[in-house]
Amino acid sequence: MRRDTFLKSLAALAAAGALPLSARAAANVKMMIPANPGGGWDTTGRALGKALSDAKVADTVTYDNKGGAAGALGLAQFVNGSKADANALMVMGSVMLGGIITGKPPVKLEQATPIARLTTEYNVFVLPANSPLKTMKDVVDQLKKDPGSVKWGGGSRGSTEHIAAAMIAQKVGADPSKINYVAFRGGGEATAAILGGNVTVGGSGYSEFAEYIAAGKMKAIAVTSAQRLPGINVPTLKEQGIDVEIGNWRGVYGAPGISAEQRKALTDMVLAALKSGSWAESLKKNEWTPAVLSGDAFAKFVDDDFASLRAIMTKSGMV
Repeated sequence: MRRDTFLKSLAALAAAGALPLSARAAANVKMMIPANPGGGWDTTGRALGKALSDAKVADTVTYDNKGGAAGALGLAQFVNGSKADANALMVMGSVMLGGIITGKPPVKLEQATPIARLTTEYNVFVLPANSPLKTMKDVVDQLKKDPGSVKWGGGSRGSTEHIAAAMIAQKVGADPSKINYVAFRGGGEATAAILGGNVTVGGSGYSEFAEYIAAGKMKAIAVTSAQRLPGINVPTLKEQGIDVEIGNWRGVYGAPGISAEQRKALTDMVLAALKSGSWAESLKKNEWTPAVLSGDAFAKFVDDDFASLRAIMTKSGMV
């Protein structure tokens, strides 16, 4: 093959996203983080960006934080502003599904392109250090007396900690439609409210509260996993007689309108990043459980989880 013909063929393959990763020029990735700085999505997006760079599949990664409405504002900006952009990624997860169910945003998640699920993180419930309540039993006793008197603080309406609070109320015989849930736009705001004693009990991923628990500024009273988390001596809800288990998974989507070849190339980039040492460090540091799923299997998982969450939220009076 003549050299000029070979180069033209190589260029055509690159444009179609059909070259192996080792033969492609590294991408300039644009990462939409549909949340304010300081929370789980922000941590996930920046950890993935570092892993993409360390795996040498991204030359640069830029970040755009757009918080509000459980990710719906960022989703709208991503769908409307990134069409056919093969280098655009958006962090998302179960929280966004809950927000879509309760908020009915003007754009649909299905307009974007499923790429991969990355992790699952279980929630921890905490009390301010100076709280008169000391255990989850104390919280449940108060909840049974007067559901509205227990102020739950956490992420956006429809988040896993919101759903978990409603499930706890339902399981202990309180009216889940009467829970007093205070939604915050980002992890930093929720943390400040808990430390300031402005909520009764707070919920989030363990990594967001770990330093405050270690410093004695928060008291961890329950985790939402099936078994105790490795290295973390906090009882599960189940072992305290409350049959609730729920995980907060996170993943990434690509832009609307990308081709099948571009989707595969983007998926290959993300999967390569997840094999990097940088990503392994992030998993350990943030107490994330690997939960990798890609392609059509990931798309089906999202559809099934959406249906399951809608059923739970409807039964709990949240929709």
